[in-house]
Amino acid sequence: MTGKHVLIGVTGSIAAYKTATLVRSLVKKGAEVKVVMTEKAKEFITPLTLATLAKNPVLVDFFDPTDGRWNSHVSLGEWSDLYLIAPASANTLAKMANGVADNLVCTTYLSAKCPVWVAPAMDLDMYRHEATQRNLDRLRHDGVHIIEPTDGELASGLIGKGRMEEPERIADAVEAYFAQPKPLAGKNVLITAGPTYEKIDPVRFIGNYSSGKMGFCLAEACANYGANVELVSGPTALTAQHPNIHVTPVESADEMLAAALHYFEASDICIMSAAVADFKPITVADSKIKRTGDNLHIELQPNPDIAATLATHKHKGQITVGFALETDHEENNALDKLKRKKLDFIVLNSLKVANTCFGYDTNQVTIYDAKGNKSDFELKSKAEVAQDIVNTLLPCLK
Repeated sequence: MTGKHVLIGVTGSIAAYKTATLVRSLVKKGAEVKVVMTEKAKEFITPLTLATLAKNPVLVDFFDPTDGRWNSHVSLGEWSDLYLIAPASANTLAKMANGVADNLVCTTYLSAKCPVWVAPAMDLDMYRHEATQRNLDRLRHDGVHIIEPTDGELASGLIGKGRMEEPERIADAVEAYFAQPKPLAGKNVLITAGPTYEKIDPVRFIGNYSSGKMGFCLAEACANYGANVELVSGPTALTAQHPNIHVTPVESADEMLAAALHYFEASDICIMSAAVADFKPITVADSKIKRTGDNLHIELQPNPDIAATLATHKHKGQITVGFALETDHEENNALDKLKRKKLDFIVLNSLKVANTCFGYDTNQVTIYDAKGNKSDFELKSKAEVAQDIVNTLLPCLK
């Protein structure tokens, strides 16, 4: 962990006393540690204690009251290789999940370009309350890693889940994270994600239900393995957290193709997970089409086939991965697409499988390769599915 920058956020929980051991453990492992605190956290542990252990000043306020200097949450977010909030109170989790930025801990979260981890700590009933679980789900969706609390005796005297994980175990997990292999270090990965919107008039479009979650999870998985990721994304509410991910926002299939062609030649791997609209209107109205009593006829033309177009520019050693979302004859259609578009892999998912595909955080896929191999996977989170996909293609890298 030598040379790694770990930012610790401390919030108002009795478990804040454990943060002293956590900071000391990380420093002993070689990390450079800085600490930010909420005002409530100061009631449980002093800034002086943590500053002494971290060997860096502890920041609480937005400004230094002695000279008015700005404690920049932006600079803290750029400095950090990992932002770990431990303990994370129910109050702070709620603020993070809803974008509230009324203290330095939360403002830094919104500025962080690095992975963010939280170690929740609270009483039994607070932890299992629907509101808290909803906030945790939202944070997972946003890419935050949750260090699950453990069962045991709580400050209230109750026995149950809510204890912050022991600091030594958290420090070991951080060390393991930084020590994980980087098999894609130095590799360039191009990923397409999300839907495309094809304009009918200034207020209407042809599109689909894709959220972009799968593509963003793939980008995070590749970036965590050391890759430089170019993520070309259609309209989505998602944001990329990893500093190795560069996002190019697009709207239409034509825009997505142009961006993909721009990055394709330099890419070692291209993963086309976007749900591209197959058709677009031949004519786009300049003003809003008004409703009349007559039927409206919109003539459509095919959109460019991004995967097929990129295949004509494919160079030796380049790996291409496509997706097939099917409702009928799933395997036959996927294998046909694999061959026609000269892909190395194709990932099949089906709308017939419950709780998968559009809008869900889970998916169940089958991966086929050009050599005739087939790998079936069980229902998993999309982050885990992304890891399976990346791990499947790694042996093909030269």
